[in-house]
This record gives sequence, structure tokens and C-alpha cells, in this order.
Amino acid sequence: MLVQLLTHTPEPEQVVAAAARLCYSASSIDQLLEKSRSDREVFLNKILALGHFSVLEHASFTFGIEGISRACSHQLVRHRLASYAQQSQRYVSYKERFAAVTPPSVADQPELNKRYEALLTEIHQVYREFIDAGIPAEDARFVLPNAAATKLVLTMNARELFLFFNLRCCRRAQWEIRAMAKEMLRLARRSAPLIFAGAGPGCLKGTCPEGPMSCGAAAEVRREYKELS
Repeated sequence: MLVQLLTHTPEPEQVVAAAARLCYSASSIDQLLEKSRSDREVFLNKILALGHFSVLEHASFTFGIEGISRACSHQLVRHRLASYAQQSQRYVSYKERFAAVTPPSVADQPELNKRYEALLTEIHQVYREFIDAGIPAEDARFVLPNAAATKLVLTMNARELFLFFNLRCCRRAQWEIRAMAKEMLRLARRSAPLIFAGAGPGCLKGTCPEGPMSCGAAAEVRREYKELS
């Protein structure tokens, strides 16, 4: 899996702080932008503590992601307040063997992993036979598995990222999308540390929202995300 932060709103923390101040000030936008430089940390911490998250929508972040499975991308696109551009299995045919993701639980069992690899090989052979027989890639793709690797570009605003990290960084989330979300958060914190300092799974700031389904390791999770950089 490869996760890259391709671009983001220039000076995202300055923009968010200025947008928040605008709600309570008669000053011009230029004055607010200048003022936000001096006490940005104090003010951003205050508005985030108050739950004034709407101003986070003025900062957006674009990620490039490669090497995740279609099983993972199907979960990802459920986050509807985002923009996606994903490699098409309709227009991209796999003349060579298609890349696939192997779950660690399968890789850890040699015999099952061997059967898994054999199945992927058989699927690829059938796919190639379809392509060679003139079947369009848009139809040949019907045999491709959820394990097939994909790549995409996604853009989310900072408010949606907060929700995404809250759900997908949780240890109850599926392992692949959790690993992707954690790397996205690490990159987002580098670019906007004040905004994303408190972002992460729901247990960081209180009781685990999973209730009886909790992983039971809230203290460990809090240490993990405190040290994430």
C-alpha cells in the first residue's frame, strides 16, 4: 500500500482560523488572515474544543492511494462527502497478471496461502482467455476478485476527514482501511498539526463509542495516536 498527500489547501490552518474569526468579527478578511497568524494555535484549539467543525470544510486534502484491494475501496467510497477518481477495470485490461492484496490472516497460513495464490492464478488465466477471445474488458472484469488491487485519488475536506479518521482508525475497522486511514492521518498531521492533533478513533477523547464491541485497549490506542507523527 502506498499513500501520498498530493496537495492541500494552502495554509489550511490560517484559512480555517480566519473563517472561524469571520463569524464573530467585523474586521476585513485581510485583517483576519493577518491576525490568525499571531494566535492561531490558541484560537484553533478553542474552536475545535467547542465543536465548531463547520469551518474545517474550508480546507481540503487530496491523497493518492495505490495497492489497496477492491474490498477496501468499496468501503472507502461509502464516505460520500468526498471526491474520487479510481482506476477503471472497464478501460484498463490486465494483459499481465493483475496485482492482488493478500490478507495477513491468509499469508500466515502457508497451506491456505498456497491455495489462495493458485486461485488467483486460475482467475487470471480465465480473464486472459476472455480477453484473447474478444470479450470486452468491461465484461471480462466480472471474474476479477475483491482482492484485485486498485489505485485512486481522493479529496476530502478536513471536517469529513475527522469523521473518516474517527470511524476508520478504530481497531474495530477492517485492517486494510484502518492501515490506510492511519497513514492518511499521519500525513495530514504533518501538513496541519493544529487541526488534526486530536483526530483519530473515537476513544481518544472519551469513552469508546463501540460499547460492548470495544477492543478494550483504549489506553493503548491513545498512546499509539499520541505518538503518531
